[in-house]
Amino acid sequence: MQIKRTGSWFNLRNVTVLLLIIYFSIFLVYPIYKAFAGSLHDWNPLIDKYEFIGLDNFKNVLTSSAFWQSMKNTFVFAFFSVVFRLIIGLGLAMLLSSKLTRFKTFFQGLFYMPTITPLVAVSFVWMWMFDPQFGLINKVFNLDINWLKDSSWALPAIIIMTIWKDFGYATVIFLGGIMGLPEEVFEAADIDGATGWQKFVKVTLPLLKPTTLFVVITSLITYLQAYIQILIMTEGGPGTSTYVISYLIFDEAFVKYNFGAASAMAIILFVIIGILTVLMFKVTGERKVK
Repeated sequence: MQIKRTGSWFNLRNVTVLLLIIYFSIFLVYPIYKAFAGSLHDWNPLIDKYEFIGLDNFKNVLTSSAFWQSMKNTFVFAFFSVVFRLIIGLGLAMLLSSKLTRFKTFFQGLFYMPTITPLVAVSFVWMWMFDPQFGLINKVFNLDINWLKDSSWALPAIIIMTIWKDFGYATVIFLGGIMGLPEEVFEAADIDGATGWQKFVKVTLPLLKPTTLFVVITSLITYLQAYIQILIMTEGGPGTSTYVISYLIFDEAFVKYNFGAASAMAIILFVIIGILTVLMFKVTGERKVK
């Protein structure tokens, strides 16, 4: 006889919830707590130093020229990367949604391929492409630029590489949004005699606002944490021209072993990203209600 236990907490649903709580506690809640606690201490694990200093780390960070330079670089990097990701992604999505375009599946895969390529590998390939003597960029465009060693060109070079790697993501998201637009709206625009450009500006773009917002916010969150391509391609140089906030956090923590200041910067970045995330949910929620 099979005994059926009723009312027991030991079932698949409760165990799954318990495992999720344990997982997020270990890998999300505890690191956030540790970073916040560390930001309030003079913390150097090499000499086992962990002294409470209150908000001094935040004060030192917010009055540091290196921090503000890294924030400036971060937002310049994020702004141009997001803008060109949107323009290229939307443009290619419009082309792929056109009835005149053949082999759509092939081109979708082709455009999305850089997105799923490991960033480390892409960074090394583009380092060679930006090489002043043997690189493909200078040869193809007949240029004489030392891209990654010139403080005026290093950050634009990283932005170019990042746009190339990530535009496929925006293309796929926009294509999904375009394919989901109601046909009757465009039929009504055709009846009214609207041109292709008028339909794009007055119909397509307004209907794609939620999709555009999603791409903008997710892209900003990603680019505000950019780190790997900086580490591999320039190591923050030349000088501090490509220091972004994530790389500065790495430098403070694992080069200078000033974990307290690094934790304070991480908390500031966490707050900025949290505000953007809340904004995304709020705006998209309001649009759904409307």
